[in-house]
Amino acid sequence: MSRESLLVDAVEHFAKNGIGDASLRSIATSIGTSHRMLIYHFGSREGLLAEVVRTVEQQQRDLLADVMALDLPIEEQADLFWRRVTEATLIYGPLFFELSAHAMQDRPHTAALKADLINVWLPPVIELCVRAGIPPTQAPSYARLGLAASRGLLFDLLLTGDREAIDEASALLNRLFNLPAR
Repeated sequence: MSRESLLVDAVEHFAKNGIGDASLRSIATSIGTSHRMLIYHFGSREGLLAEVVRTVEQQQRDLLADVMALDLPIEEQADLFWRRVTEATLIYGPLFFELSAHAMQDRPHTAALKADLINVWLPPVIELCVRAGIPPTQAPSYARLGLAASRGLLFDLLLTGDREAIDEASALLNRLFNLPAR
């Protein structure tokens, strides 16, 4: 099996089962390979988890870039991105939040994630805010607020399953962003 196919299988495995305390051997068995193959490609359990983290986060950033590249009004881009993110969250959200908790605990496999959870997301979200008409000097604060509020809503979705209420709250957030910046 190639490194790429093992990574895809690992992401899917963790999305369904979480990380927990699974050993490299049990992970390998679950995805149909050997622990030696995982060590060869990723070095260790932590190396595999680090790659899973990078992959899941990159998928979401790619999604944002794809939506921003569409020739749609900013409101439609925001709505499309939200719909796609909520769908992905229903699959990968528990993994994202588990890995985020690991990053807060400074676990070794999340060193790159810790920096990327906020810093990598801010530039494209700032750009989105500026495109929405928020003054460039205020866009970083709006971007941070939007990122935090969106993640909070996704967390709420995973806990409550109340998609209608979450979508309404997201629409309210978008309306707040259309208020004149002060």
